Amino acid sequence: MVSEFNDAPRALTPRAYVLQQLQAAHAEPYTKNTAYVHRLYAHYLAGEMSWREVCRLRDAPMYLP
Repeated sequence: MVSEFNDAPRALTPRAYVLQQLQAAHAEPYTKNTAYVHRLYAHYLAGEMSWREVCRLRDAPMYLP
C-alpha cells in the first residue's frame, strides 16, 4: 500500500499530520502493519473514526477464543 504522505505538495489535514508525526517518531511499528490496520488509519484520516476507536480495534484480537 502506498503511503498517503508521499504525495507532495498536498497539504496535510490535522489528522494526517498527527499520523505522519507518529509514523516518523516510531517508524518500526508502522512498517509492519497489516492491510486491516492500514484501512483503520484510512478511516481515521477520513474522519470516520476517532483515534481511540482505531487503537481499540487495532489492539483487539482478530478472533474469538
